[in-house]
Amino acid sequence: MPRYSLVVNATPRLVDASPDMPLLWVLRDLLGLTGAKYGCGIGVCGACTVREGATTLRSCQLTIGEAAGRSFVTIEGLESAGGSAIQRAWLDADVAHCGYCQPGMLLEASALLESRTPPDDAAIEQALDAHLCRCGSYPRIRLALKRAIELRRAGKP
Repeated sequence: MPRYSLVVNATPRLVDASPDMPLLWVLRDLLGLTGAKYGCGIGVCGACTVREGATTLRSCQLTIGEAAGRSFVTIEGLESAGGSAIQRAWLDADVAHCGYCQPGMLLEASALLESRTPPDDAAIEQALDAHLCRCGSYPRIRLALKRAIELRRAGKP
């Protein structure tokens, strides 16, 4: 079985896996990082979202063969990757219901905040459209995103 190297949450990792194993299973089963969730398995729901820089990816759609040599942030590493404002805003807005979609939503929100200063309502809507929340937390997520923008403006990253 081939050995692959990648960086997850700023930590270099080596894994022995089949080249077609999805990154999601590498994170969950081989590295014990269970924040990324299995949702639809076809990259539509966003539950398995991880960040690569200011971009989000669906870890169920990326193989370890494709992910090798790259760096990713999971929900477990979001705070140390500059995501404390969005996490604080999420708690302030009491966003989570069942919580299943929340890791993916938080990573998408943090990537949005990294890529635009500040994102407008259209950008927020577009980012949320890429994720499914069965609990209907979208209004609170919008509030949390706007709160995170305020926190960043106040110098509280």
